[in-house]
Amino acid sequence: MAERAALEELVRLQGERVRELKQQKASAEQIEEEVAKLLKLKAQLGPDEGKHKFVLKTPKGTRDYNPRQMAVREKVFDIIISCFKRHGAEVIDTPVFELKETLTGKYGEDSKLIYDLKDQGGELLSLRYDLTVPFARYLAMNKLTNIKRYHIAKVYRRDNPAMTRGRYREFYQCDFDIAGQFDPMIPDAECLKIMCEILNSLQIGDFLVKVNDRRILDGMFAICGVPDSKFRTICSSVDKLDKVPWEEVKNEMVGEKGLAPEVADRIGDYVQQHGGVSLVEQLLQDPKLSQNKQALEGLGDLKLLFEYLTLFGIADKISFDLSLARGLDYYTGVIYEAVLLQAAAQAGEEPLGVGSVAAGGRYDGLVGMFDPKGRKVPCVGLSIGVERIFSIVEQRLEALEEKVRTTETQVLVASAQKKLLEERLKLVSELWDAGIKAELLYKKNPKLLNQLQYCEEAGIPLVAIIGEQELKDGVIKLRSVASREEVDVRREDLVKEIKRRTSPPLCIC
Repeated sequence: MAERAALEELVRLQGERVRELKQQKASAEQIEEEVAKLLKLKAQLGPDEGKHKFVLKTPKGTRDYNPRQMAVREKVFDIIISCFKRHGAEVIDTPVFELKETLTGKYGEDSKLIYDLKDQGGELLSLRYDLTVPFARYLAMNKLTNIKRYHIAKVYRRDNPAMTRGRYREFYQCDFDIAGQFDPMIPDAECLKIMCEILNSLQIGDFLVKVNDRRILDGMFAICGVPDSKFRTICSSVDKLDKVPWEEVKNEMVGEKGLAPEVADRIGDYVQQHGGVSLVEQLLQDPKLSQNKQALEGLGDLKLLFEYLTLFGIADKISFDLSLARGLDYYTGVIYEAVLLQAAAQAGEEPLGVGSVAAGGRYDGLVGMFDPKGRKVPCVGLSIGVERIFSIVEQRLEALEEKVRTTETQVLVASAQKKLLEERLKLVSELWDAGIKAELLYKKNPKLLNQLQYCEEAGIPLVAIIGEQELKDGVIKLRSVASREEVDVRREDLVKEIKRRTSPPLCIC
């Protein structure tokens, strides 16, 4: 046993030797020679049968965020939250897991993506899949009939992650919802206005908001000859049209879901149409669709919605798109989805969508599913796809090689001579007590050059330098890191001068 321990120590030391040579950029021959020695020692050591090899990694579909990435995320969250608050929303929170039966049957075909937790002896639980169903449960449980709220929290989906495109198994959702009985389309129009405000503020590129209504879809399915029992499953197929061509969707409807080919063709004639309010008016005159009560209600509401969107100045960002289906079972009325556009390949071509960054809709029946007496609370809301937005902002910053500050420190308290640690500690404490964001290096006698270099690396704009002469004169030397200009400031005026000189953190969006 002692012999093995000695050999393990030799392996460790030889490993360190190889790493040092690599850091020093030693010659390839020298590194190869030392690596050969390391392999020989490892061969002598042999396999350790009893030792479990532990792989350090994050679980599939999750990731860590370094300080630079977190600075980007915080800025994005600040923009979103300030918009929600500007529109009068309150904030709530709910548990990260719910009773399994709370979530069951609310997500259609996506229910298979719910994370079920192991039975802990009593309640069967699942991790929340979104923030909407927990919100509906919250309303029913607390007997609330009227609230405008936002909720930002993590949700969990047992999906196949595509992390480069911002798809994860653990991710944030940013939701805004209006619950209550109001006149038609006014809250719905505000949700679309909020969506446009946030996407404009984030400056992530040109976007288009697709709008449809579940009642129009259901009416369309009915007149095309889709059996009632297949409405939701055909809806899920239509929802794939933004990702795959119509022929593939048709094959799924006919081959996998048993729909008659002629019925699928009739659906195809409708779902490939998109436009503005003129398309709404055209469909109101459609001899078949206008005879369906549900579709007529949906088209009437969409016409009213476009009037309000024009008043809000965002109608040019909205497209009535009959292929938009939103696969979730709980939607009952207007549905919408914002997609980022990439420039057209040639003049005259329509811009192409490169991915959904926000979505939402009306769900008037969801709260009633939880209420013992089935009392309904009409709701409409939106969810911002922040993970995709983070990916886009991060990629843009990488491409621009833009520096992002990861702290908000306004000033570093430094000393020009030795034996001034006590004075630095006193000054930094005064600044903290006055609400100034300040730091000092954790060394008794740091070199001034090292302190100034730290400021440049961390993006700290000011240095408050203490020296023996400054202490005698009752002043602090305040240095601008960017311009290298230095001025003497009376100690009692230092806080005011730092506040005057430091502006808010640089915008990274």
